[in-house]
Amino acid sequence: MLGVRKRWRVRHWPIRYKFVSLLLISMIVPALGLGGLVSWAVDRIIERQVNENTLQLISQVNRTLEFYVNNMQNITYLIAFNPETKAFFDRSTSSDEYEIRQFLQGITTLYPEIAGILVVNQYGDYISNEMYSRSSQPLTEESWYQEAVKNKGIFKMIGHPGGRNVLSHANYSSEEVVSAVRAILEPETQKVKGVVLIDLKLRVIAEATKNVRLGKWGHLLVIDERGESIYTPSPSPLRTIPLRWVQGNSGTFSKEINGQHIQLIYQRSPFTNWTIIGVFSGNESALEVMEIRFYIISFIFFVCFIALGASYYLSFSLSRPISQLTAFMKKAQAGDLTVRYHDERMDEIGILGRSFNHMLDQMQRFISLAEWQERQRWEAELRELQAQIKPHFLYNTLDTIQWMARKKGADDVAEVVGALAKLFRIGLSKGRNMILFAEEIEHIKSYLHIQKVRYKDKLNYTFDIPEHLQQFYVLKLLLQPIVENAIYHGIKQRRGPGHISIQAEERDGTMYIRVKDDGIGMSRERLEELRKSLTIDFTAGDQEGKMRNIKGYGMVNVQARLQLTFGPSYRLYIDSEEGKGTTVMIVHPMIMNLS
Repeated sequence: MLGVRKRWRVRHWPIRYKFVSLLLISMIVPALGLGGLVSWAVDRIIERQVNENTLQLISQVNRTLEFYVNNMQNITYLIAFNPETKAFFDRSTSSDEYEIRQFLQGITTLYPEIAGILVVNQYGDYISNEMYSRSSQPLTEESWYQEAVKNKGIFKMIGHPGGRNVLSHANYSSEEVVSAVRAILEPETQKVKGVVLIDLKLRVIAEATKNVRLGKWGHLLVIDERGESIYTPSPSPLRTIPLRWVQGNSGTFSKEINGQHIQLIYQRSPFTNWTIIGVFSGNESALEVMEIRFYIISFIFFVCFIALGASYYLSFSLSRPISQLTAFMKKAQAGDLTVRYHDERMDEIGILGRSFNHMLDQMQRFISLAEWQERQRWEAELRELQAQIKPHFLYNTLDTIQWMARKKGADDVAEVVGALAKLFRIGLSKGRNMILFAEEIEHIKSYLHIQKVRYKDKLNYTFDIPEHLQQFYVLKLLLQPIVENAIYHGIKQRRGPGHISIQAEERDGTMYIRVKDDGIGMSRERLEELRKSLTIDFTAGDQEGKMRNIKGYGMVNVQARLQLTFGPSYRLYIDSEEGKGTTVMIVHPMIMNLS
């Protein structure tokens, strides 16, 4: 029921319905107003029009009251279908009274016209959010309970609750509420499982009738099928209405009461079984001609105000979500794929917004898939490269060469071969991508030892690595490309001996590794070119295309591996001055173990 009502709200209408509604309000309402002006201007039908208008007002009030009563009936169905209340009616141990009270509290919050709800099972147990029994007498003996049982599951309004064994926390008097009951039956056996009692605030009826004016002092009153008053405004010349006066579903009659001619028009609601009676003076001619004109003009202004408000609301209902969706699309066009359209509209705009969200989800999914596939391809290529080198065969061959060199007295050759064997052993590392920092240092020392044999006194190097940092894990082959650049592009091209310094330190939970040389350095243009290559984001997109035709491939490769493994926060920083040397800073996370 709630879903159906929600679907027919204006904000969920298709756009074509909204435009049709706007045209109807703009064109038909003025025509109806003009027709009403003409009809009300005819004096000979004033009395008949007054009666018809009064009946219309009564019908509107009847529909309003039926709406509230229908809500109360729906609430009884909702309570009957609730699993917790079902368990309570069956006296099951699985029922949760706190959950039921919260459920009833939620209903009264959603429907503020409800004064209280009381649920009683066949054993006399009861649960309520606002009501309680004033004594230990079983509620199943109450007249309202018996009335509900007598109606065999049919919803019934029973009027003001007089003399019952039930009180309200809000201390409503019996004249401030009207009660409705419905018995809950076992579907198969039609046995009564319990009764739902609901109190409706009388102010709902008062608010529905207080704005209805019939003549100068006329008003509406409501009675039930027994002729007892449900609502009578004060003051009123009639406190009670005998049932013999209101026979049938509707009618008009007049009475002399206290020397005053009273006109009465009534209409009965078959749903509530209540009768609404319009009471006004029969001596006045309903409304005089001048009054008719005044009220018609007022009515036209009122209708115009409603039409303007409705037109504004409809146009706003269309333009605002479209503007929001347009803004989201612009953000997505600019590269922000995290934006989402949030609305529960059921019209075409809502469908378009949800399609937009689905499109962005698909795009993000495809981007993530492409990144994952690219990373898998890189790792596969690395594994393939490692697989092409047979480690055991290589180690054995190098050990044989070293043994032969020592046998022939070529110790320098043996040292170089030994360093080369150690270089390959750590470089392969059984296919692992992460190794201890101590192993990476040993690897780069082997590499520098080999280069030292080649360049002799031209190449010098020092290490300043704290002992505790060597127990953390780093990416394999992290330093070799950078040291190689320092030798070939810095030390090799300078005059005289050169020096490479490798240092590491910890700051704020991050490892900073510095490789510094005193080679020839590089020009400002070359430095900016290399820095530009290092600004590429390797965590998204085509890595192979980004690596193609870039400057400083070795260092950029190290940066790509850092970003692909740990994210864009970890990278290289380079600084150089021509004629003085180059410094490369590596920002690497602190990784204690690989589990």
